[in-house]
Amino acid sequence: MDLQILGEEIATQRKALGMTQSQLALRSHTSRATITALETCAQRELGFNKVMAILAALNMDLRITSANLSRPTLEDLQRETP
Repeated sequence: MDLQILGEEIATQRKALGMTQSQLALRSHTSRATITALETCAQRELGFNKVMAILAALNMDLRITSANLSRPTLEDLQRETP
């Protein structure tokens, strides 16, 4: 997963929770500009602590798994489906 996909997932979850970017910024102790840049992929780098704070504010987490180099993931298949 790259930062663009992460930003899209964060935007989707924020909207599903009925939360504004400003509310998410307040809850995650970041700026609204950071949230906007993340959601629009305008920011290429974002610190780990900021990402974790934003995810926690959305009741999301980050999972680490072994790389699956031979088969597509569910996310890969969903992206291919029109």
